[in-house]
Amino acid sequence: MKTQLALALAVLIGQISITVTGAIVRVTGSGLGCDTWPNCHPGSLVPVQGAAPALHQAIEFGNRGLAIILGLITVALLVAVYAGKRHSLIKLHAWYQVIGVVIQGVIGGISVHLDLKWWAVALHFLPSMILIWLAVLLYEHVKAPDEGVDEWHYPRPLRLLAVGSAVALAGVLTTGTMVTGAGVHSGDAGDGMEGRLEVDIAEMAHIHAHFMYLYLGLTIGLVVALLTVKASQKAMKFGYLLIAFIVVQAAVGIIQYWFGIPRWTVPLHVGLSGVVTAYTALLYAAGRVRS
Repeated sequence: MKTQLALALAVLIGQISITVTGAIVRVTGSGLGCDTWPNCHPGSLVPVQGAAPALHQAIEFGNRGLAIILGLITVALLVAVYAGKRHSLIKLHAWYQVIGVVIQGVIGGISVHLDLKWWAVALHFLPSMILIWLAVLLYEHVKAPDEGVDEWHYPRPLRLLAVGSAVALAGVLTTGTMVTGAGVHSGDAGDGMEGRLEVDIAEMAHIHAHFMYLYLGLTIGLVVALLTVKASQKAMKFGYLLIAFIVVQAAVGIIQYWFGIPRWTVPLHVGLSGVVTAYTALLYAAGRVRS
């Protein structure tokens, strides 16, 4: 059980981490540091001196290396849950992670071949958020006993509110990729400017912000309601932390809007997206406990 829990936690951390390294790739303009896939360069699996700036090659190759490590961890977890004869739901979620990493690798390769068109990059980012959500559920399932009964700890209206918060988060994430696709953020010089989303970035940023306010409002409403019904300390802790992370994330977004997207804010904003997704999933999962 301890090994399975450690591997499940490693998968969750890895899924969040790879979004950060992906953001570093983007903000440094390193997406084409390896200009093909699965090789780094034609005829070479690894970086080639002089084929592209050394730093760009190292960053992109490092991101690909992390993806391989994450894939190996998901396979190790899959083997562990089968060896431990865990129940079918855990096995299914372990398969989700293995298949998800493979699919993400393919999408990443396609985005390179498409010269990092905005919609290809968006389609690479959003599945990572889904995999983070599923990694949280996997961790919670691994932690729970196989023999037990699922019990609802949230009244039905609050379960629906938790779902509503998750839907609002999906809107935040989707519009966030569109803001990125429409804008000239750090690291998007040169070839990266081709194929951008042709919408007004200020208008899109306001739409993104409105989804964020909706998401924050629904989350605060959920946490207040959980406090009223005397929800578990675990649920309340997740709720308070989630609100704090959303506020920090919103502050980073405001800094980006008013200060021209400083380079350091991009990996931070992306990483926080993974964190708020994880805590939204934790708060949702706390409503149904197997004991």
